[in-house]
Amino acid sequence: MNDYLDKILRGQPINYEAFLKKLPEAFRSRHREVFATEKVQINRWIVRVLDETAFAELKNVAEAPVSRIDAAKKGDSHRHGTEVSFLLVYHEGLESSRPDVVVIEDDCVDIGFQRARSVMVVENERNFYQYRQMLHFAGEALGKRFHLADCDVVLGGGNRVTRRAILEWFQGYEEVFCAFDYDAGGLQMFSTIAASLGDNATFVQPPDWQPWLAWFRKLPDTTERFTRAISLAEGLGFVPLAEAFRATGKFMEQEMILDE
Repeated sequence: MNDYLDKILRGQPINYEAFLKKLPEAFRSRHREVFATEKVQINRWIVRVLDETAFAELKNVAEAPVSRIDAAKKGDSHRHGTEVSFLLVYHEGLESSRPDVVVIEDDCVDIGFQRARSVMVVENERNFYQYRQMLHFAGEALGKRFHLADCDVVLGGGNRVTRRAILEWFQGYEEVFCAFDYDAGGLQMFSTIAASLGDNATFVQPPDWQPWLAWFRKLPDTTERFTRAISLAEGLGFVPLAEAFRATGKFMEQEMILDE
């Protein structure tokens, strides 16, 4: 957006139709009041500003927000990452089924327990609550024993664990085991984590998918997401998982592990 606005100010031609698609609806609906156009070649227009006040407002909206509050004032708080994140964690020191909370800010972390050597990140809430079963599943899948004594369990749904501050906090663990849905979203989350943590990140999956094919029940929302999942699986070296996608035409949601 800013590139388009700069070119308009410099009198350079732009693809006006593409520019309109990027405009916030409040400006798109009245673009004829704000801009005048002159077509100079195929898909290129010289754009003249008719309403300087509206243009200044548009520039303000287009500028990258400096904080979550600033982003909200610009009409979309999601344009800026949150300055504080909360993680629910099961760890050895708990005396009940209530998880602990870690507060992570850019410059500090508030944690009330000694974290373990490794951590398992569980995508879905139900599976997180059934952390003992998930630790057992991870142990069978990866051929090692998992206990809270040496492995914390974190709830990681909604892509929250791919935030920069949380990824930096994960670097304090020797190993990060990712137990996500077996679909495009889960693989994308792992890809992001692995890009940050390298070999310290491990995707939790069975060595042989054949016994699990009947648990692939989730129809992909779109063909694009299905092909994306296959591409991600192959790119990450998870060829058996990609073959499971092809064999079933479906994804496997994490909750199916609890029904094994």
